Amino acid sequence: MTPNKIRLVVFDLDGTLVDSAGTIYDATIEALAELKIPHNLTREILDKRIGAHFQDIFDELNIIVDDFEGFIDVYKGYYFKYIDSSYLYPNVVETLKQLKETGHKIALLTTKAQDQADKIITHFELDAFFDYIMGRREGIEVKPSPEPLLIVCSENSVPPSETLMVGDTELDIMCGKGAGVDTCAVTYGYRTETDLRNYSPSYIINGMDELAGIIPDGHPPIK
Repeated sequence: MTPNKIRLVVFDLDGTLVDSAGTIYDATIEALAELKIPHNLTREILDKRIGAHFQDIFDELNIIVDDFEGFIDVYKGYYFKYIDSSYLYPNVVETLKQLKETGHKIALLTTKAQDQADKIITHFELDAFFDYIMGRREGIEVKPSPEPLLIVCSENSVPPSETLMVGDTELDIMCGKGAGVDTCAVTYGYRTETDLRNYSPSYIINGMDELAGIIPDGHPPIK
């Protein structure tokens, strides 16, 4: 497949740039315990659902959270308590640096709350690479809806036809397809390659260093 010239690369966060599964699980369990919310969560159950909105996860698992935003506030506190167990995947910094040097716009699209997304990017010292950070915002749908991705395209003045969505879950692929952008699934995150192929992404890569191979727009390769 030969894509249009890609000018904007939009990344998912968890499972794509950052391996945060341990942090997410520990923070979730502590928050549920503090709020005395009964649950049946295990690490395996939660890992398979990373990327989805917490409300959707709780609804699916019949976990009753009366004050959802209150839960999120408590969860975020524990998240940053345990953030040191999260780490960037290999070649993330090198890839972002090369994309920036070759004139690409770079954005983040995550279901995490906006303030949490901002703090995570700052924690990993990635602020300088990102032109736009789109977290969960009141009144705006979350992935798999294409709405937040279309906002990212609009805010960066780049049409969907010149945008690539990179992520590790079916939610990223569905969001990208709905928005009319090319999609790139990564296999090192929280879904299997078989799972991802079921959603027919435009591309599949096994490591961030392979991203250069699908942006053949005349720029030097990402090394």
